[in-house]
Amino acid sequence: MKTNMVEVKKTSLAIPGMRIGVAAARTLVAGVLCLLSASVSQAQTSTSQPQSRAAPAPTLEQARLTMDKWIETQKLISKERKDWQQGKEITIGRIDLIKKEIAALEEKIALSKTGVAEADKKRNELNAENDQLKAASLQLTTAVTGMESEVRRLFKTLPEPIQTKNQPLYQRMPEDPTITKAAVAERFQNVLGILNEVNKANNEITVNYEVHTLASGKSAEVQAIYVGLGQAYYVSAGGEAGISHSTPEGWKWEPRNSIAADLMMVLD
Repeated sequence: MKTNMVEVKKTSLAIPGMRIGVAAARTLVAGVLCLLSASVSQAQTSTSQPQSRAAPAPTLEQARLTMDKWIETQKLISKERKDWQQGKEITIGRIDLIKKEIAALEEKIALSKTGVAEADKKRNELNAENDQLKAASLQLTTAVTGMESEVRRLFKTLPEPIQTKNQPLYQRMPEDPTITKAAVAERFQNVLGILNEVNKANNEITVNYEVHTLASGKSAEVQAIYVGLGQAYYVSAGGEAGISHSTPEGWKWEPRNSIAADLMMVLD
């Protein structure tokens, strides 16, 4: 019996893959010896009392299998613990990475919100400025339309030479201001150009060769003298003269031969 116990002790300690401490090994060996002692005692009892039915004692092979299973279980537990620890570290690392990504995204979102707020503010400012420009443009359009209407009325009262001189600018004015494609600035330029020439002519004496119907009913070339924009005279080479003044419908000429000599003296 002693020999068997020693063999069991050596066999248990020689099991490959077993990683336990000395105290644990001693405990296991003691447990195995107890199992064997119980087996021997039970065998002796069964020999002395053959008539009783006792449970069969565990054999050495069964004890070895039990220890193998226990060791394998410890290995599995150790592996699971190690895998769990590794998985935990990986999970923690991923969580930290996700937290950093979330923080970066939150920062970008905050910057984007700031940018959107600034863009909205700038857009509102531009919209307000655009509304002001539209209002100013509407006022200018209304003003130039009124000025064009006055220039058309005035143009009919201008002397013929002044009309001829300003005809190019006059033709640039739109016939229908509501559908014109001309810019407001261009329309103002045309109107101001005509008014500038009209103002200049109003302070000058203009002499022009024209064809008029004389008192005799014949048409002849005469020299017309325009004094500013309100009064005009003409005299023909034959000594026939006339006088005129501006009306809303144009210039109205009347024969006035009595002033022919004075006019010829002025022209000489």
